[in-house]
Amino acid sequence: NHPTWKMGQRITIDSATLMNKGFEVIEACWLFGFAPKDVEVVVHPQSSVHAMVEYSDGSVIAQVCATDMRMPIQYALTWPDREDAPVPRIDWQEARHWDFYPPDFARFPLLRLAYQAQEAGDSSGCTLNAADEIAVGAFLREQIPFTAIAEVVAETLSRVSGRFPRSIEEVLEIDRESRASALECVQQRATVHV
Repeated sequence: NHPTWKMGQRITIDSATLMNKGFEVIEACWLFGFAPKDVEVVVHPQSSVHAMVEYSDGSVIAQVCATDMRMPIQYALTWPDREDAPVPRIDWQEARHWDFYPPDFARFPLLRLAYQAQEAGDSSGCTLNAADEIAVGAFLREQIPFTAIAEVVAETLSRVSGRFPRSIEEVLEIDRESRASALECVQQRATVHV
């Protein structure tokens, strides 16, 4: 039942594989200086709680809103101000319970790969993104089955050595190399998939 709202094709697939959560782990690490082990993902089927921060005293502050991406986008664009948003309000009489589950890393291997890429601290994040774009595109074109998305990403990460780029040109070269490797992985798996 995930995702719970309408999104573009790639983010819909990344949501179904939890790769979107993996990218959010990487973003949180870069934006706030966290180690990957300090960023915890939970599966929340109701999609009402968009982020939580646990403080040193154990209290938690959560960002909660309707399942509509216009709200967080508007907040990002108007911060520090708060503007009226064109989204439905949460009906607190109906929001009787929220569920939170730990992610199943065996069922969602791309989330594990995202944590590993961030822990590596090198260009693995660039390779992860490039390989995911290629694999998801191949799935959407029905060249590979859904389960091969994670296989393509994992194999690409193993083929492209992580480096520490010193310029944007080096980052772009790693991206090109990663995409070429991912395309090879797709071609090896391309079947008469219907």
